[in-house]
Amino acid sequence: MSKANDPSLKSWIEVDPNSDFPIQNLPFGIFKTQSSSPRVGVAIGDNVLDLAIMNKLGFFDKLRIDNSVFTNQYLNDFIALGKQTTNAVRERISQLLSADNSELRDNKEAQGKVLQYISNVQMQMPVKIGDYTDFYSSIDHATNVGTMFRDPANALLPNWKHLPVGYHGRASSIVISGTDFHRPKGQTKPNEAEPPVFGPCRLLDFELETAFIIGKSTSLGENITTENADDHIFGMVLFNDWSARDIQTWEYVPLGPFLAKNFASTISPWIVTLEALEPFRTNGYKQEPKVLPYLEYNGDKNIDINLDVFIKPETAEETLVSHSNYKFMYWTMEQQLAHHTVNGCNVNIGDMMASGTISGPTADSFGSMLEITWRGTKPVKMKDGSERKFINDNDTVIMRGYCKKEGVRVGFGECKGKVLPAK
Repeated sequence: MSKANDPSLKSWIEVDPNSDFPIQNLPFGIFKTQSSSPRVGVAIGDNVLDLAIMNKLGFFDKLRIDNSVFTNQYLNDFIALGKQTTNAVRERISQLLSADNSELRDNKEAQGKVLQYISNVQMQMPVKIGDYTDFYSSIDHATNVGTMFRDPANALLPNWKHLPVGYHGRASSIVISGTDFHRPKGQTKPNEAEPPVFGPCRLLDFELETAFIIGKSTSLGENITTENADDHIFGMVLFNDWSARDIQTWEYVPLGPFLAKNFASTISPWIVTLEALEPFRTNGYKQEPKVLPYLEYNGDKNIDINLDVFIKPETAEETLVSHSNYKFMYWTMEQQLAHHTVNGCNVNIGDMMASGTISGPTADSFGSMLEITWRGTKPVKMKDGSERKFINDNDTVIMRGYCKKEGVRVGFGECKGKVLPAK
């Protein structure tokens, strides 16, 4: 186990027990302040550690990293240093923040320069995303959708248990948590007997997902195996793949979603490294029938991540509508990446790959309003007494995720977005 993951570690910085960002986490992100340009930071409790200034002050001297890596507006160049270096940076920060280390603890002048309150900074997109792929890898979600729209006795399509189904989505409209967006417009067909109509989406939905970020590029023709996939994954974020259900129903045959998905997807700003998530690995669903050899893997590859979704009407408290878990995934990240590249498809640092909607086996763990309200037939009551079948204008959807074990909570922060009326 990495020293940085030691559950007994304590920091000289006070960290609330319910914080997502204890010393065992140390996620990476990009932040800016009123007086500084975007730069690389690490979250610790309610604080952000400025790595550019840390490097300037000599705290990373032995690592010999050019400071331009830390003053970049994206993490791509930092990630490109490779896991040996990025893990060494995380280990060094863990060492400097440890309660028994005096280097930074007793240097008040340096602390004043390198620490900012998270509440005083503005988080930015953490990576420059070249390409984005969305998978469809939750068996409970796929079964629910298949039951609703096709044949309950044959809810899964014939290929579903043989490969991780996916499609290539739009990277340009992935936005950082806290970004408002307008209700999408498009064609829908409310009446089977009449022509389609154009207008605002009526059935706007969230999709509870996570996404992983590629940390090591490949060349065209090269493939990644399930065995070495983790070497190519830098870390994970929460991901809300907003969905216009009525637009999707009309447009998705024969090539899949288009306008129904490309208007906005929201991510959490901090990338939690795969190394920080390692202690929370767990087993997943048994895969039957047996997968083809290139999709086989050894060990526990699922991760026990609690995932909560809240809806907050504009003038009311937030209401919990889903409590799910990443461990319910049928196909693992390693299998997704192995399948994605088995034909020689090259991947680049910063590429993002989303899990697909994560639903659990019970109604309280479904990962979309489509399932929670069962196509609108079972409305959900908000704390203010109003009801939701889908997402209303001026609603804010908030996703939170965290792992917890041996008294250590490693979390992702918030992934939230507000829906404005259609333009």
